[in-house]
Amino acid sequence: MSKNRELKEVQVQEIHEKLTKAKSAVVMDYRGLTVAEVTELRNRFRDSNVDYHVYKNRLVKLAIKDTAYESLNDSLIGPNAIAISYDEPTIPAKIAKEYAKKNNKLELRCGVVDGEFYDEQGIQVIADIPSKDVLVARFLGSITAPVSKFARTLVALAEAKQE
Repeated sequence: MSKNRELKEVQVQEIHEKLTKAKSAVVMDYRGLTVAEVTELRNRFRDSNVDYHVYKNRLVKLAIKDTAYESLNDSLIGPNAIAISYDEPTIPAKIAKEYAKKNNKLELRCGVVDGEFYDEQGIQVIADIPSKDVLVARFLGSITAPVSKFARTLVALAEAKQE
């Protein structure tokens, strides 16, 4: 077996392992970005514990076979970058969308979040979903708000009686 083939097989295995551990993956078209812009984007992803890679489409297609990411197969056309998240499923879409607002050369193509395929419009919607921490905080706030209001009312009534 040739050395080149062995390297490709290792890379396919690496991609497969990353995606089996991932909670989401977003495919982007990065054409037109300068090296400095790609570096800035890569750093934003890295700061959020998201892997950003440019792989050959053929290798990705081999790696996603029989996985939850197989639905990306038809979208892997032309140069692509893939952002893979292991923690928060919406983070890659959020970062990419935020960056694309600043630099219109970056285009979100599609993605898979928690095993569900989303096209370009769907991944844009995913990007607008608040993070898990924000949703939990909002939920807890909505639960505690009535209790807090009731407690304040009781305190006000008690103070009114004392006067």
